[in-house]
Amino acid sequence: MTTVARAFGDSVRWLFAPPGKLLGALGEHMIMLGQACYWLARRPFRARLFIEACDYIGIGSLPIIVLVGTFTGAVTALQAVNAFALLQAQAFAGSAVGLSLAVELAPVLTGLMLAGRAGSGIATELGTMRLTEQIDALETMAVSPIQYLVVPRLLAGLVMGPVLTMIFFVTGMLGAYIVAVFLMNVDRGLFMENFYWYVDGRHITQGLIKAVVFGLLVTLVGCYQGYYSSGGGRGVGLATTRAVVIASVTILLLDYFLSDILLSVLAPPA
Repeated sequence: MTTVARAFGDSVRWLFAPPGKLLGALGEHMIMLGQACYWLARRPFRARLFIEACDYIGIGSLPIIVLVGTFTGAVTALQAVNAFALLQAQAFAGSAVGLSLAVELAPVLTGLMLAGRAGSGIATELGTMRLTEQIDALETMAVSPIQYLVVPRLLAGLVMGPVLTMIFFVTGMLGAYIVAVFLMNVDRGLFMENFYWYVDGRHITQGLIKAVVFGLLVTLVGCYQGYYSSGGGRGVGLATTRAVVIASVTILLLDYFLSDILLSVLAPPA
């Protein structure tokens, strides 16, 4: 009887272990976010660290955002024009590309690019500082590591996420315009008119709200994984890998729920 009870207990623990770990990790991330909010309002305010974080996250990611944005818009326009050609409605390619970029492609792909570049870099940097005991040295000097290392990066993610998303959107529309108008002979007037008619501020707002959330998410996950990394050089590598994987998967999962909420909140008036 004892063996059966022990086996049943092991089975229950095995079944509920993954959800428990997930909730635990989520709670720890929220604790770090709460600590960052606490230290955000306390002096000293280190503007230089914030500017450096913006430079790393924003300016450093600009080339890849422009490249990916341009070709994402180009290939989306290519597929849209060929799809609308079945209905003799190629002129609607501009509105289709604009809506897809503004609401989904620009914020999601920008977040994924930031996770691959900025999120991994933040995790590696903080993990190396943990490995070389630089974080412990900050605590010894009565400097809060959360305030010094985490807060500037979270603020930079909040600011640069929407900025990079708008750059992605603009370059994507430029790529779409070149492919549709110059390569596939879509009337430029109809292309732009349909874009202006169907893409409005509501769609841009949805994309920017997602970009704010994704920018904060990428930097928070990168900071957490690097800050609490352990196990030497191998641990730093694992923390970097986890930062990219967790941020990327969470962006894709969270995108659905954000889309559902924003479509309800920002729905056009009846």
